[in-house]
Amino acid sequence: MNTPDRVKFLRVALVVVGLIFVVGVYPLTIVWPEGWAWHHSGQSLYLQMILGIYATLGVFLLLASRDPLANRSLIWFTVWSSVVHGVIMAAQSFAYPEHRGHLLGDVPALLIVAIVLALLTPRRHAALI
Repeated sequence: MNTPDRVKFLRVALVVVGLIFVVGVYPLTIVWPEGWAWHHSGQSLYLQMILGIYATLGVFLLLASRDPLANRSLIWFTVWSSVVHGVIMAAQSFAYPEHRGHLLGDVPALLIVAIVLALLTPRRHAALI
């Protein structure tokens, strides 16, 4: 795939991921808590914090969709932080059986986000050609 086509698809991916991070994650924690929420019930300070972080990242991904090549560092931060977050959660899911549902929920979702953005983001030398 040539660079202009990759950038076109990258823009779409950034909008989709950005919108999911801004408005999609919280409903998933309610509809499918076994796959998306790491607390058992009631108020969770952790959930509030992580939702705030992901909503903020989502806003910046939406802004990055306007000019992805100028925002490669943010995109690569999203790729690598998603990999790290997903791998840590996968390890925790194996260590704590009550959290195995995450292996079908937020863990693969983060890894898919990382893979899609990594495959679509042009490398510096390719972007300049």
